[in-house]
Amino acid sequence: MTIVVEGDRIARIEKGYVQPAAGELVIDLKDKTVLPGLIDCHVHLEWEISRQSYLERYTLNDADYAIRASVFARRTLQAGFTTVRDLGGRGANIAVRNAINQGWIPGPRILTSGRIISITGGHGDATTGSRWDLFDPPPGAEDGIADGPDACRQAVRTQVKRGADLIKVTATGGVLSLARDGLLPHYAPDELEAIVQTAHDLGVPVAAHAHGDEGMRRAVLAGVTSIEHGTFMSDTTMDLMLRNGTWYVPTLTAGWAVSDSAQYVDGFFPEQVRQKALGIGPKISATLTRAYERGLKIAFGTDAGVFPHGKNNLEFYFLTRAGMSNLDALLSATVHAAEMLRLEDQIGTLEPGKAADIIAVEGDPLQDIRSMEKVRFVMRNGKVYKSSSAND
Repeated sequence: MTIVVEGDRIARIEKGYVQPAAGELVIDLKDKTVLPGLIDCHVHLEWEISRQSYLERYTLNDADYAIRASVFARRTLQAGFTTVRDLGGRGANIAVRNAINQGWIPGPRILTSGRIISITGGHGDATTGSRWDLFDPPPGAEDGIADGPDACRQAVRTQVKRGADLIKVTATGGVLSLARDGLLPHYAPDELEAIVQTAHDLGVPVAAHAHGDEGMRRAVLAGVTSIEHGTFMSDTTMDLMLRNGTWYVPTLTAGWAVSDSAQYVDGFFPEQVRQKALGIGPKISATLTRAYERGLKIAFGTDAGVFPHGKNNLEFYFLTRAGMSNLDALLSATVHAAEMLRLEDQIGTLEPGKAADIIAVEGDPLQDIRSMEKVRFVMRNGKVYKSSSAND
């Protein structure tokens, strides 16, 4: 097959190998497997976990976060991910998205939530664990920390005003924050309803971080688009998600990464984080196994930043190890991810008229899923960012 690209679009796809006209660029990928650009629906481009992560909020400025995020964005693109959904940072993620859109820096297409919306002392409250007098006044709705329906509405409107493409809410506690709880619900039903309704009124979807089942159930009932992580998801909540058409983004790589660091690397996490991180990998994989068997809508997401950016492709291995077929794992990162992002008319498949987001890997991922870790060619919007096979 020959894919003909004109500008930033796929112009046509023809059988066989078409002879190029004079001056046209030929990219010979006959010995590779060619796929649509990959989509990671859960990344954090502003940061990357390390022993220093909990100190960086006191040592890095917003400009530092933005410049570092540009490095991580390029690394992500080089791994074959031409579109990502950034689910929370300090707001530098919006600037990085804009810089990529302007062509100032290389990177994937970014949809970003800006800042996370969280309760006071919740998973998105970065001041938890700090000296009280360091943050006076304490963070409020302008910073994504919101309690009560009115403050929740203000927090949503602020993020959309600043340029967010979607809203991310922490419906339960989390693993890596210094808050002691990782499972309990963090928002009351009326607060979640206010967040979702306000977001929908402004034309943006809502992703819900959730590990514990009760917060997950409340988020689904409120009408969120996706549940992220879903570690302790019950069968009842799965049934509710099936009825509501809620997407599940499992983030298995992050689960295994934090489990391994907590178990095998002394002092990598503060003790309260280490206790929450132990055993997350096997639990989150077991949930994916059940969700896949029950037929939930699954979109590919890794939580990159919780492990090194550019290693996003490992998620394919973890998905298939948990029982997903190779084909369904590939669909979760292309067709299904594009559908969840409401971009199915632009990306996710190789079709005339769609964005020229094209990658190629060594081997056949339908036979060996680890072929997805051998990305040799990357094109986004018709521009080549990685290649060893281009000839004039």
